[in-house]
Amino acid sequence: MSKIVYLHLNFATFRLSDIQTFDIQTFRLSDIQTIYKQMKKYTYLTITVVALLFLSCGHRDQQHRSQSQHVLSEETISLSEAQQHFFDKLSGLCGNSYIGEQVYRSHHGSSWAHLDLLMHVSTCKPDSIFIPFHVGTDRSRTWLFIIEDGRLRFRHDHRHEDGTPEAETLYGGYADDHGTAFVQYFPADDYSATLIEDGGGNVWTVRISEDFSTFTYRLDRDGEKRFQIDFDLNKPQ
Repeated sequence: MSKIVYLHLNFATFRLSDIQTFDIQTFRLSDIQTIYKQMKKYTYLTITVVALLFLSCGHRDQQHRSQSQHVLSEETISLSEAQQHFFDKLSGLCGNSYIGEQVYRSHHGSSWAHLDLLMHVSTCKPDSIFIPFHVGTDRSRTWLFIIEDGRLRFRHDHRHEDGTPEAETLYGGYADDHGTAFVQYFPADDYSATLIEDGGGNVWTVRISEDFSTFTYRLDRDGEKRFQIDFDLNKPQ
């Protein structure tokens, strides 16, 4: 229960001469008069301290609210269990390069079947994984897996040789709720739908086979399969 404490410190003897406690809920004007009379009893130097302990209680309540908000913040930035397991499995490939093979390309795009395809899981942090993807001598592409506000985001970073971004870059999307520890689906976000012509129907699928033998990158548009590359995880470079 919150109380008002009256402390009378006698500086002549350096002793606490009076301590009186009043219940804040029943504190009356007569109690103030009592404190005043106590103060008049001394002619030597005194300091009277009136402490409102409920302020301390309020401080503790504020600390509790701050701690609760911190816990809530931690919960907010956490991925779903399936997305976290997928992210961890992908992170386990860090430091290795893997050779890829085009297994499907629709008539909508040029084939890469004759080109050397290589992905290098180069950078792994608690909230991001960067995978440069080389197509022949073209090293302009990097796949980004980023944890943002409790969601897993997949983006395509395209850059010129001097490191400046290309006009069409950073497209992708957030993982939906249909993924598992081995596969995640990334429907195009609003930015990608605006950037890529007819790109609003894009869905990127990234899969790690359950036997950890294959990493798959696949693109569908409006329910139609457009592109797929498989990387052999059994032969890291």
